[in-house]
Amino acid sequence: MPVTLTGAVVLVLLQAAVVVCDFPATLTLERAFPANRRIELNELRVRDSLRHRRILQQQSSPVGVDFPVEGTYDPYRVGLYYTKVQLGSPPKDYYVQIDTGSDVLWVSCNSCNGCPTSSGLQIPIEFYDPSSSSTSSLISCSDQRCSQASRSSDSGCSRSSNQCSYTFQYGDGSGTSGYYVSDLMHLNTIGIDTGSSNSSANVVFGCSTSQSGDLTKTDRAVDGIFGFGQNGLSIISQLSSQGIAPDAFSHCLVGSGIGGGILVIGQIMEPNMVYTPLVQSQPHYNVNLQSISINGQTLSIDPSTFAISDNQGGTIIDSGTTLAYLDEDAYKPFVDAITQSVSQSVQPLISKGNRCYLITSSVSNVFPIVSLNFEGGASMHLRPQDYLLQQNTVNGAEVWCIGFQTISNQGITILGDLVLKDKIIVYDLGGQRIGWSDYDCSSSVNVSSTSSGGKSEVVNAGQIDGSTSLQITRYELILALILASLLHMVVAAGGFSL
Repeated sequence: MPVTLTGAVVLVLLQAAVVVCDFPATLTLERAFPANRRIELNELRVRDSLRHRRILQQQSSPVGVDFPVEGTYDPYRVGLYYTKVQLGSPPKDYYVQIDTGSDVLWVSCNSCNGCPTSSGLQIPIEFYDPSSSSTSSLISCSDQRCSQASRSSDSGCSRSSNQCSYTFQYGDGSGTSGYYVSDLMHLNTIGIDTGSSNSSANVVFGCSTSQSGDLTKTDRAVDGIFGFGQNGLSIISQLSSQGIAPDAFSHCLVGSGIGGGILVIGQIMEPNMVYTPLVQSQPHYNVNLQSISINGQTLSIDPSTFAISDNQGGTIIDSGTTLAYLDEDAYKPFVDAITQSVSQSVQPLISKGNRCYLITSSVSNVFPIVSLNFEGGASMHLRPQDYLLQQNTVNGAEVWCIGFQTISNQGITILGDLVLKDKIIVYDLGGQRIGWSDYDCSSSVNVSSTSSGGKSEVVNAGQIDGSTSLQITRYELILALILASLLHMVVAAGGFSL
């Protein structure tokens, strides 16, 4: 609230004044105004405002960047979350899947082989044409950014055209190839004093000329994929290195209704956040899952089941995955424990190879809470809706199935949108940690950015609709500083003690 934050600023400055007055040293102070002349408040205000303007000029960098979110985790409806980016001059809109499991932003380009031309998501399909953008340029083989690209893809160079090219292969067997370009990305930035405003930055992204596998299907077709990985060529890294945005991003994905949510470059702040460290030197967002508990009882699963072995496997947080996946050695104990806990209340059955349950009452009243326990004491508590999927109905009874799946012979655990929805998820790359908290993602959130100098700024962002409501404005901060200065002068001149 504005009043609370103003009071906090005054309190901090008054405490600083106390420290100065009590410091055991002799200082010579001179009045800025003669002692025999009465100073009007307006004169003091003008003098202080000039000083505060200099101070605030150093605090005007954006707190973050807003992106709209559409889509849902529900595999029977959409099965993905996507956002809209604006690229080129003049700017054009491109709808891209939000994917924390890859690094690079790419969009379909003109003359693309296998790229869908329509979408079942009822969104327009747009093809990027470098020649139609006045700010577009190709990335040559000798460009340093081409060397960065080689760390996140199979990159190469065409000697005839001197173009830096790429090939991506995804876990579902789909793939894309193309070449890198540089162009303007138009951003909806949010700041401490400006609210929501437009800016732009030169970024490198992929221009897809070929697609295969599920990427060619029209039912869930989008214009490309927005990789939020840690590689130097990710948009997060590019904007952070240019000083345009902080080295952190957050999302809050709505699990009910038509879905949607919030996606910001910056840290969403919430008092109940818990954090676990990222596993170092990994290409994905790996975390150390240590155990699984059901109704407070820890399952008998060897902790090494969730760990990285020979630089493979481990536990990955991935917004580009619809469901969730457990290593084989953890999957059976997990399913058996859930089935045992509801054996007196539901009728278990097998549907299309999946463990399902026939339910005549609310799943929340029948099924247990599942806790995923991570390094550092952080636990992610899953409601039944976070590990079950409703499939159909039989004679008035609902059929709910285990949404967790297993991947054979991979030794990997993946936490996808089924688990991540209805939670604030913060990827703090500077602090090398991931945090989360249960949250109503249809509500607004507080976004904070702490610079390397330790300055922290907070604004309020809601469902992204082109407007942003701020918690504090520059003018309120100026007023707070003026009040604090006046109180300090009163204390110094009148000999009061605090």
